[in-house]
Amino acid sequence: MDNTIRVERAKKRITQGDLAEKIGVSRQTIHAIETNKFTPSTLLALKIARYFSVTVEDIFILEDSDLA
Repeated sequence: MDNTIRVERAKKRITQGDLAEKIGVSRQTIHAIETNKFTPSTLLALKIARYFSVTVEDIFILEDSDLA
């Protein structure tokens, strides 16, 4: 599953640490999600989407390979 968190952060000009603080996780968690090393829980995905005022589908892109 790909994501656009880095792009959304750039639009708001915030760091991984800034985002992490706003949604209550560590900077390492944000890094791991951005680099596809960690898939967030539904709740965390919703928090991220809400912070950026977009839908979960706008942030997280489900690939065909994820469906197998």
